[in-house]
Amino acid sequence: MNLRPYRIDITDDAITDLHARLERTRWPDEINDDDGSWGTSLPWLQELVGYWRNGFDWREQEARLNTLPQFMATIDGLDIHFLHIRGKGPDPLPLVLTHGWPGSFVEFEKIIPLLSDPAAHGGDAADAFDLVIPSLPGYGFSGKPTRAGSGPAQIGALWAKLMAGLGYGRYGAQGGDWGAAVTTAVALADAGHVAGIHQNFISRMTQPAVAAAELSEAERAYLADVARWVDVEGGYGHIQGTRPQTLGYGLTDSPAGLAGWIAEKFRAWSDCGGDVDAVFTRDELLTNISIYWFTGNITSSLRLYKERVLAPPLIVPGGRVLPPFGHASFPKEITRPPRSWVERIYDVRQWTEMPRGGHFAAMEQPALLAEDIRNFFRKLR
Repeated sequence: MNLRPYRIDITDDAITDLHARLERTRWPDEINDDDGSWGTSLPWLQELVGYWRNGFDWREQEARLNTLPQFMATIDGLDIHFLHIRGKGPDPLPLVLTHGWPGSFVEFEKIIPLLSDPAAHGGDAADAFDLVIPSLPGYGFSGKPTRAGSGPAQIGALWAKLMAGLGYGRYGAQGGDWGAAVTTAVALADAGHVAGIHQNFISRMTQPAVAAAELSEAERAYLADVARWVDVEGGYGHIQGTRPQTLGYGLTDSPAGLAGWIAEKFRAWSDCGGDVDAVFTRDELLTNISIYWFTGNITSSLRLYKERVLAPPLIVPGGRVLPPFGHASFPKEITRPPRSWVERIYDVRQWTEMPRGGHFAAMEQPALLAEDIRNFFRKLR
């Protein structure tokens, strides 16, 4: 594994180009609605884009991100960007954290100190973790796969090689969204070295094969809820899973279009009551969006949805995931299976019903998520 330090360094020309494109935005009209059912609000997006052009300071965000120890590893010919934060405690447990779409490694910025240095934040130093936080292939500053075959199963195998290359013989894994599917894939690929896995989302790639007659009432209600969600909210996933390249042309060319596409999900999937500004600052939203813009990685990120369509399910019929499993169920998560459903394939050792929070748990409720992660892995050290 070829390992070297990495530093974010966006060129002045790229920032100038972004500002010029923002100034030339060609805006559509809209049907005024209050619930976002027609899509991202025009006045709200115009405000966000105006701030992106005239108030947002990328250099300030870049400097802050560059205080985090970043590295690039070449694994199987692909560059993988990752953060590597050493824990402050007597025996930190290695933990690989995996983000999803439309997020990035910056999702974990708030939770890093809570996990790596718990004693400095009201916790116990014995619960410290060494954190490895990769950018998914085709996301952030990682390289872009040039051919099909880089789905969650393959990424899980990459993460196993990354952890081995860093010298970790035993470690944990955690994630939400795509990070949940990858976390399960890590456990399947490297069960002998994985102490346990913790997720705040259950991927549709990790569903048990159950005959209809065997379903409980709660499981039937869950599957009906998933079907309703897909019907109302799942259009993005269908186009990204069928024609990601076609969608990518517009999102790669228009920063306003990119912001509208990504910000809609932070509003719809978070515990914000319809007011995304109540949960995320505009600097937080735009730092994440800017990473997609400056890397040009939006199209390659969308391809993971096509990979899901092309790939077989991670869990074969009758299959189980061996390492111990912990789950944090946040009330505004996009879909929430009952524990009985999850226990069909996972060895559930901890299940926590959270009081608040949504899909972007590490950003929305870092203290709650960190506490749950520490509690789960405490028994497995």
